[in-house]
Amino acid sequence: MSVQAIPSGTRSSVAGSMDQTQLTTAKVFVRDLVDGQEVDSVFFVRERARKEARSGSHYIRLQLGDVTGSLPAFIWDDVEDMEPDCVPGRVVRAAGRYSVHERYGPQLVVKALRAAAEAEYDTADLHKGPSTPVEQMAADLEALVDTVQRPHLRELLRRLLGPDTEVGRRWHVAPAAKYYHQAYRHGLLEHCLSVAQGVSAMAARFPGIDRDIAVTGALLHDVGKVDAYTASDDAIELTDHGKLLGEISIGYYLVRRAIESIDGFPPEESQAVLHIILSHHGLLEHGSPVAPCTREATLVHTIDKLGGTLGSFDRLEKSLADGEHWSGFDRGISGSAFFAPPAAEGGGREAA
Repeated sequence: MSVQAIPSGTRSSVAGSMDQTQLTTAKVFVRDLVDGQEVDSVFFVRERARKEARSGSHYIRLQLGDVTGSLPAFIWDDVEDMEPDCVPGRVVRAAGRYSVHERYGPQLVVKALRAAAEAEYDTADLHKGPSTPVEQMAADLEALVDTVQRPHLRELLRRLLGPDTEVGRRWHVAPAAKYYHQAYRHGLLEHCLSVAQGVSAMAARFPGIDRDIAVTGALLHDVGKVDAYTASDDAIELTDHGKLLGEISIGYYLVRRAIESIDGFPPEESQAVLHIILSHHGLLEHGSPVAPCTREATLVHTIDKLGGTLGSFDRLEKSLADGEHWSGFDRGISGSAFFAPPAAEGGGREAA
């Protein structure tokens, strides 16, 4: 996939001067950008904010990205002309200069920008997604729910996660996070399923763990994210609800309301599942109203943390240029990640 160079100028002159059927410049991935490079490529708008400089003039701060990563981008000139195309969720063609600032890090100063034509990009170059087909994950979820023996717990899972339910429809397509792991469509399904599968496997290795409670809590631990986030492909934002209440509080409310709608739900099972929801972040300073106090809650928290960390490794690996083996410092893992080179001769990381 390739694009023709965008001339500098106003939004109208940029749009009018291009023949969108002539394609001459290859798509440049975020992970391959180098300091001082002139860029003219297609990106996905993940975030947009209009800011005021000290001089009183306005500028736009964007978060542009593709399947390999994202970077901050700034529009200092022609703000009014380019702002209408800078809509989160939109695919844009941007031209400018990429640099790595000694204090502020990587950034793209945009000189021209407009909405991209469909012929100018391949969606596979722009949007991240699960490594496992969604249909397979849905089948695996159904099979796992069927292994829960207690009828009230199984009914709870079906009412909240069933694809034909209001919450379940959103849970199947929601992202798991805004930045650090599975921050893409169907990411919440991928994350919660992998955590529950890990919990199920580990529950058989340690005595005293109630598997049904642990698996139910693992599948539901992040259910509050269906209301805490709003997403258009990879453009993910916290909702007002999410900012004001937090995903743990929202999840507790959703699960408790569903429990109260099921006749005869055992109080001890309700308490055990709700404790997992409230404590899955672990330490109080990490946002949990209570710390894990049961085997099941401790297991879910541990596997959830592991799943999120390994998800960050997946994200970081995609961001590395061919031949690189170390990432930069990343808050998702509180350090840098190392990826061993392929064992086979001639191996290398291919473009996503």
